[in-house]
Amino acid sequence: MTTSTRVPGPAGLPLLGSMFDLKRDSLGTYLAARRAHGDVVRFTAGPPGLRMELYAVFSAEGAQQILATDSANFRKDSAFYQEIRESFGNGLLTSQDEDYLRQRRLMQPLFTRKRVDCYAAAVTDETAGLLDRWSTAPGGTVDVVDEMTRLALRAVARILFGTDVEAAVPVVERCFPVIGEYTLRRGYSPANPPRDWPTPGNRRAASAMEELYGVCDRIIEERRAEGDAAEGDDLLTMLARASGSAEGPEGDALDASEIRDQVLIFLLAGHETTATSLAFALHLLARHPEQQSRARAEAVRVLGGRTPEACDLDALPYLTQVLKEAMRLYPAAPVVGRRGVADAVVDGHTIPAGVDVVVAPWVTHRHPRYWEDPDRFDPERFAPGAEKDRPRYAWFPFGGGPRACIGQHFSMLESVLALAMVLSAYELEAVDQRVPVDAGITLRPKGPARCRLHPAGRG
Repeated sequence: MTTSTRVPGPAGLPLLGSMFDLKRDSLGTYLAARRAHGDVVRFTAGPPGLRMELYAVFSAEGAQQILATDSANFRKDSAFYQEIRESFGNGLLTSQDEDYLRQRRLMQPLFTRKRVDCYAAAVTDETAGLLDRWSTAPGGTVDVVDEMTRLALRAVARILFGTDVEAAVPVVERCFPVIGEYTLRRGYSPANPPRDWPTPGNRRAASAMEELYGVCDRIIEERRAEGDAAEGDDLLTMLARASGSAEGPEGDALDASEIRDQVLIFLLAGHETTATSLAFALHLLARHPEQQSRARAEAVRVLGGRTPEACDLDALPYLTQVLKEAMRLYPAAPVVGRRGVADAVVDGHTIPAGVDVVVAPWVTHRHPRYWEDPDRFDPERFAPGAEKDRPRYAWFPFGGGPRACIGQHFSMLESVLALAMVLSAYELEAVDQRVPVDAGITLRPKGPARCRLHPAGRG
């Protein structure tokens, strides 16, 4: 393989490079860059003196190298991850090295398939409540983005907080958007004022963080005070029990602030990502009646009117295919960032040490080398046997390598069971045919995804 000494990329503006393009429409900019320049592209962005270099890698093979085979050379040291760290804590999403290994070791028993399957009842109870509300939806129309965001938040909050879910959810709904926008704005800015300066933005974010941290800390303190007498099997109780145990290597337990960091990261990663996958799965089915009818028929045949359970997951293969195809077209983490430690050769191009590097599921999931007619919704892409000829990282909505998402089985379980219940109850008709999106901390719809509801079996 020949190695290029200069990575190609767009020229951008003379003084600002590609800064405005990346800020205005990063996903479209990445797609256009791959078409014009290939699978490794160099961007420059920012004014002189604050200019940064960004290398984007779009091939499945390159993504695998960065996330898996050469992962030690590509770390979460970027300014963007530092902003997430300061806003949402140093949990599994952002921690590194010994901190990460220790946290992963402590958290892994809470995310085994057997343990995760125990969370199914919380998901189905919350979905039943959502369907009851839909029976009185104004005009028989709902915005599935808003609805799935609330469903996913309530489900993950119930699993985290147990009986304290009603106290936690309103605070999260109020505070998360404020903190998320603040973090995003700082993450993409070439220069930021210190967080302790009394600017309006800093003060709003600090107030939201104080309220959010406060409710988490109160519930954690109560759980830790109860110790082994604490009832319930919510994650927070189990974390408090594990952290209060004398077993394991010295220093292995999480202290109260570390438990809060894990809770905040799970709230962030566990509800926004699943909500995105569910919302777009429903909206895509609403736009494709034939695939919706097939998915509904499977749900009705398997469930026969009863509430689904975790053991039903393997009996719903077409619903799983629908979800995977929705996650291909609308990956909840559309861009994943790292920072290189040493020079690396990726797809024949040298990426220098010390620069920010991104892989982009949004682009790789649409790469014509791996996907025929890539913009078409086709769940058959994930039929049995269809995936074996594709590279492992042609589809990677949960990341990959040693930092792969610990909650991917929970996300799939929650999404498939919720889809089965919704489709058993309603036929969906798309009101909004197109839903524009952009890249925030997760993929963000820029408008509603309204669907008209019709009771299933009306004809």
